[in-house]
Amino acid sequence: MKLPAIAIQNYRFTLIIILLMVISGIVSINTMPRSEDPQYEIPAAMVRVLYPGTSPLDMERLIVDPIEEAINELADIRVLKANIEDGLAVIQVEFLYGSDSQIKFAEVVSEITRIRDRLPDDIAILTIDRVSPSDVNVLQVALVADDHSYLTLKKLSEKLEKRFARVPGVKRATVEALPEQQLHIEANLARMKALGIGLEDLVQAIQRSGINRPGGHILGGERRFTVITSGEFSTVEQIKKTPVHATPGNIIYIEDIASIKLTNALPTYEARYNDKKAVFISVVQREGSNIFQMMDGLQAELNQFQEQLPKGINIERAHDQSESVDERTSLFFDSLFQGLVLVGLMTLALLGVRSAVVIILAIPASILISLAWLDLLGFGLQQMSIAGLVIALGLLVDNAIVVTENISRFLRQGFNPWEAAAKGTSQVGWAITSGTLTTVIAFIPVLFLQSGSGIFLRSMPVTVILTLIASLLIALTLTPLLASLLLKGGTALQPEDAKTPFLQQLIQRFASSTYRPLLTHGLKHPWQVLIIAVVMVAGSIMLARQLGVSLFPKAEKPIILVNIELPEGASFDQTKAMAIDVEKTIKPHPMVRSITTNIGRDNPRVYYNILPKRQVPNYAQLVVKLKSGRLSEVEPFVDDLRSAFVNMAGARIIVKELLQGPPCEAPISIRVIGDDLNKVLTASRAVEQIMINTPGTVNVDNPIDKSRVNLHIDINREKAAMAGVSIPSINEVIRASLVGVAVSILRDDSGKDYPIIVRYQGEYPNSEHRPRIEDFNHIMVKSTTGHLIPVKQLVALQMKSALPRFQHHMTERMTRVTADIQAGYQTEPVTNAIVVFLDQYPWPEGISYQVGGEQEQRKVSFAGMSKVLLIAIVGIFAILVLQFNSFSQPAVVFAAIPFAVTGMILALWLAGYTFSFTAFIGLTALVGIVVNNSIILVDYTNLLLKEGRTLKEAILESAQTRLLPILLTTVTTIGGLLPLTLSNSALWTPMGLTIIGGLLISTLLTLIVVPVLYFLFSRQPV
Repeated sequence: MKLPAIAIQNYRFTLIIILLMVISGIVSINTMPRSEDPQYEIPAAMVRVLYPGTSPLDMERLIVDPIEEAINELADIRVLKANIEDGLAVIQVEFLYGSDSQIKFAEVVSEITRIRDRLPDDIAILTIDRVSPSDVNVLQVALVADDHSYLTLKKLSEKLEKRFARVPGVKRATVEALPEQQLHIEANLARMKALGIGLEDLVQAIQRSGINRPGGHILGGERRFTVITSGEFSTVEQIKKTPVHATPGNIIYIEDIASIKLTNALPTYEARYNDKKAVFISVVQREGSNIFQMMDGLQAELNQFQEQLPKGINIERAHDQSESVDERTSLFFDSLFQGLVLVGLMTLALLGVRSAVVIILAIPASILISLAWLDLLGFGLQQMSIAGLVIALGLLVDNAIVVTENISRFLRQGFNPWEAAAKGTSQVGWAITSGTLTTVIAFIPVLFLQSGSGIFLRSMPVTVILTLIASLLIALTLTPLLASLLLKGGTALQPEDAKTPFLQQLIQRFASSTYRPLLTHGLKHPWQVLIIAVVMVAGSIMLARQLGVSLFPKAEKPIILVNIELPEGASFDQTKAMAIDVEKTIKPHPMVRSITTNIGRDNPRVYYNILPKRQVPNYAQLVVKLKSGRLSEVEPFVDDLRSAFVNMAGARIIVKELLQGPPCEAPISIRVIGDDLNKVLTASRAVEQIMINTPGTVNVDNPIDKSRVNLHIDINREKAAMAGVSIPSINEVIRASLVGVAVSILRDDSGKDYPIIVRYQGEYPNSEHRPRIEDFNHIMVKSTTGHLIPVKQLVALQMKSALPRFQHHMTERMTRVTADIQAGYQTEPVTNAIVVFLDQYPWPEGISYQVGGEQEQRKVSFAGMSKVLLIAIVGIFAILVLQFNSFSQPAVVFAAIPFAVTGMILALWLAGYTFSFTAFIGLTALVGIVVNNSIILVDYTNLLLKEGRTLKEAILESAQTRLLPILLTTVTTIGGLLPLTLSNSALWTPMGLTIIGGLLISTLLTLIVVPVLYFLFSRQPV
């Protein structure tokens, strides 16, 4: 390999190029995007439809079926599902990973637009959103006030929203929990009855007077004028003076039969922060921006805005993701720094000061160059990319160690520093290149893993690959150059020199006095060695059954969610009262920092894998911020809350911890599928009971099994026909009287629109009216002859039970029975125990079940990872075949892999961790790492054979000579990973244990087994 010699001869040019790349890395550190989690896109969309007062079955027929039919025509759909409940439908579609997210979202929008005329005209809300994990509110501030009106909070929050939207790095700012301001025209039905005016007359009068139609244009001489007609209402006075009925000498205006006031809409969402009324302003970070720079700008706006606030209104930070980002980046950078120190100390102790300096300088150079490349590719600094740096830390010095140690060996043989650097690096150049490529190839397939887990982790293998390539570049250029300048040469430097580090002398003595005799004995009895090795591998595989399998662990964030669900039919006010009671239960605990309460819907999205879905009057969600995210403190607190809420009557209260990884309904999820909802209900109850009786489950939820009673209006069609009243007229007047109907808009001078709602005034005009069953006594409908007829004479009111909600999966009806896992239990065995009982259950005809949740995701993710592992092994084998021009020698090198698996299993078992997705990533990396030691042994043995040594002599000398660099690269890799592994992170510790355990056992065993296999496979004469 000529590159090292060229780099040394042109050392000025080499230094300039390396220096420029290092400076680029320093610049990138300050400019790179920073966030808590990876900012990536997935091809998914969510359609949310709010249609108040509509039963789930009607929502399915009117909303969900047409939308699903349209979306289902699109290509590459991975899953299509819907949640359907009273007045709300949420349809989610996920496309195959690898599809273009923007194109797929545009296709969904196009399909919904195409069928919009098939959907009801009076839908309250229809939104289509991209499901993006990076579309998370990084800041949620609360405008808190008890004594000020929502109108005051509206003006202030909208001002702050506009200020936030102007800050660099902000994608959007949104006001949440602000009731809509409406102009209510509350009809006095008693007065209208006396005057012979129907509710339809009032609605039609407003609609006729509030229509804005273009007047066209007209010519005046040579000029052309646009004609502006009177249309939309601009003042309340105009509405008051709008005629409803006119007779000669008598005009009845709206103000004569109704009260008119600007007020809040009926409450559907209300928020509180630490016991006080609140309005939220939430901020989403723009992709590619730096969260800390953005937060500085937001804080400056907050400081200025706070000075202008009226007395009694405060601003509180309900959520600030920059705190978590700072904590996580600090943790990872601490691990990186600690690993750097450990690697430096180990290198210093084993190789001495000069060699240690040469090797240690390769670390910051490689990291900074890789950061510059990472920034160039559009990746930012977050937990995955920083974890990649930590993983690469121990690996990136391997090449520098092998090169430096080999240069030192040539120096001891009497070569001058320039010759030793060129010859030493060239001799091992192809070996370290091959070793680096094998490790890189182990990570490359992970880049193309088409699953949510793979996309979530993608920046980690990218970082490792770039860092390893940078380390190879440094090892072939800068390291020999520094070695030629710093290391001493000449014959005076002998192995017995006092300057040789003490630990290095010990390893050399161990190599000659212990390791060489042991290996000699192994070469005499090769089959005994292999039998012992096979027994060890087989034993570890049997032990693997006790590990258990999991996907992603808990998030270890100082946040928990408390979901409150009252019985179906509970009012908004009842839900609010229950939420306040739950606040009072949680607040006294010393772990609690703050409580954000959302009544009527979920909290704005503050975590990447949680999507707000619920928006019903009987639901509330509390976001509880804690003083610590350590599982050892959070889990007991969660258990205490669950015990306290068991005794709280009147509501179902679920305490949930945040999970890592892609979105998942729950750790355990069973889909009960069938067209007959009554049979689905029966089967779901059995599934629910099986889950409750299975140890390890908690928060078992069967959404379909909630008793609900609806008030059915049975119209007597014969009476209606005889009275001259149409069926649509009855339906419209009932809806207008109970919840109101939007008839026009009021546009004030500032251009703001206020919906005009016509509704029944109620018996107490000065109070905030809620629709009540007694209101049917006052509702009148107008016949074709102009007479007012009491609606109650034409209808019969009946109470009927109904399903509160159900779901669709791939357009099929179903319900999803879910459960969380208690602390101390694993998801896989608990799920398997449930499946055993499900297989024994006598399922009704036409009803079946599917296992979802973590087990479904794990099968998809692990199937993908199995392919990745297989591709990595094949790729590594191909490179080794090209390097050694042999099939037998790559097989010898691969002997390290089974021992790596043995070490992984032992490490996870001893530490009490399961085989998780990150452990699988560690195993894939391990395959590329552990073969490097074997490559060094086999490559040098081949070199010695070419020099004329006998097979046994070549094996023994190669093993003894390469023992030091093999042990040193193993120790430094372990040292680099040790701080992250000892951080006790549920996400990263299993991966660290996998690599450390596998590398440790593999190194110790391959030092004997690989030479023995080489001896057996070789046909050279002994």
